Amino acid sequence: MDQSNTKHGKAYELWLNDPHIDEATKAELRAIADQPAEIEERFYKDLEFGTGGLRGIMGAGTNRMNRYTVARATQGFAQYILANRKEGENPSVVIAYDSRQNSPEFALTSALVLAANGIQAKVFPELRPTPQLSYAVRALKASGGIVITASHNPPEYNGYKVYNAEGGQLVPHEAEQVIEQIRGIASFEQVRMAAREEAEAQGLLQWLGEAEDLSYITTVAAQSRNRSRIEGAGGLGESFAIVYTPLHGSGNMPVRRVLEEIGFRNVHVVPEQERPDGQFPTVKSPNPEEREAFAMAVRLAERIDADIIIGTDPDADRMGAVVRNNQGEYEVLTGNQSGAIMVHYLLSQMQAAGELPANGAVVKTIVTSEMGAVIAEHYGAKVLNTLTGFKYIGEKMTQFAASGEHTFLFGYEESYGYLAGEYARDKDAVIAAMLICEAAAYYKSQGKTLYDVLSELYASHGYFLEKLESRTLKGKDGLEQIQSIMSEWRSNPPAQVAGVNVKRRLDYSEGIDGLPRENVLKFIMEDGSWFCLRPSGTEPKIKLYFAVRGESYDQASAALDRLVEAVTEKL
Repeated sequence: MDQSNTKHGKAYELWLNDPHIDEATKAELRAIADQPAEIEERFYKDLEFGTGGLRGIMGAGTNRMNRYTVARATQGFAQYILANRKEGENPSVVIAYDSRQNSPEFALTSALVLAANGIQAKVFPELRPTPQLSYAVRALKASGGIVITASHNPPEYNGYKVYNAEGGQLVPHEAEQVIEQIRGIASFEQVRMAAREEAEAQGLLQWLGEAEDLSYITTVAAQSRNRSRIEGAGGLGESFAIVYTPLHGSGNMPVRRVLEEIGFRNVHVVPEQERPDGQFPTVKSPNPEEREAFAMAVRLAERIDADIIIGTDPDADRMGAVVRNNQGEYEVLTGNQSGAIMVHYLLSQMQAAGELPANGAVVKTIVTSEMGAVIAEHYGAKVLNTLTGFKYIGEKMTQFAASGEHTFLFGYEESYGYLAGEYARDKDAVIAAMLICEAAAYYKSQGKTLYDVLSELYASHGYFLEKLESRTLKGKDGLEQIQSIMSEWRSNPPAQVAGVNVKRRLDYSEGIDGLPRENVLKFIMEDGSWFCLRPSGTEPKIKLYFAVRGESYDQASAALDRLVEAVTEKL
């Protein structure tokens, strides 16, 4: 089929003939000349710049992650920064990257575009966690930040996340301004790029290092609630055995450093998964939400009789924990369970020390379990809900800091993202690893495992059970299918599910409770259970969230099974 007159065909030809595009990229494109479906997939649209930035499969094309799409996005971000610059300000942007393929190249490309626009780029020379980027933006008083990562996506993906001067990912009204700038860049001729040597000589490319690392580690360690009981001879940290896997990502050094900083001395890193590797060769997915990712860690833990297993994703903003259950088997805690435990631990310790503020607040997302909320309210804390995405939790933190209405205590989302302390505006697996290990060591000194603590919390507050299902629908057709599913559930909402009446339907695309509009549907049932449909913002998936609360584990489990079966059958 002749594609020369199609939109994607014309875009393909433009790239082949553009003098600003290198020969290797053109050779990659010539190799697919007789593959019309592949050309369409790569060029039917520009890789979408969402509120979190770019994320996509690496390769040549407008719908791919490559140095040209990265450079175009950075030119738009640079123009946004300059347009919003305060008088007398010398703008700067901090840049970090994780272990994925092409991450160093994309980071340098971003830096050189910024430098060409007169914006100082402060770049970490090796991989660093995303939360350290958030911290560094604030600590260095930068105008913004960029991190090159695709989180826990498959190896063929990479991404580009943009941060504001508060150290948070751009919220919708900020992202729209950047998107508008990017849309105005019609050709790569409009993208400015400096030479590396020139940028360094002019001080527009600055390399960060140990001083920034030490500042971050010290700040995270300062959030510890029981450091004095962990460190030193005879402290809890001497014998408490931890197995840690960075899953080939950026968490290895900072997680180990912060654990050592507060006194943990018995830390064992999974050797096969210690070194950074963007191919993630030992796992199907570098995602601590999945038990399979912990297979090697569990084997090591069984060998040394570890007290806890922790794992972090490639950019170390998500943390998963594995603990022994009552049968002595290692069991992966859900994000909701880990969050509830940390809320209980932090707030109980603050209360015991007389340091729990009267205006304290815990912030969570609309798809996160209500268990943590019930626990927080038990300690007198206010609970606020945001849309999915830690940028909204970070936005609340900034509002608290400005108004003084609340003191931020803890923020979390069910997808394994947590933050305590006000030093950053993004989820941080480094502090989450520290806190979950600290809590486990503290409760071990009382003769309890974290599984025991979780059982006590269920008995006190109710048996909250949750489940996440997802359907992967790739490519242009998949996107259309996801849109069709959401449209169908909007136009034909169920009145009853699994024999229980639907009490309320929440359509967040209409703007609810003062939240930004987002393509999310949530159904609240008469018995207090709920389910939610949400297209993923970072993967070609539609996600289904389910939650119930029962008076016993068996009752809640049966109710959850009925709800999941009824919804997925209709889907």
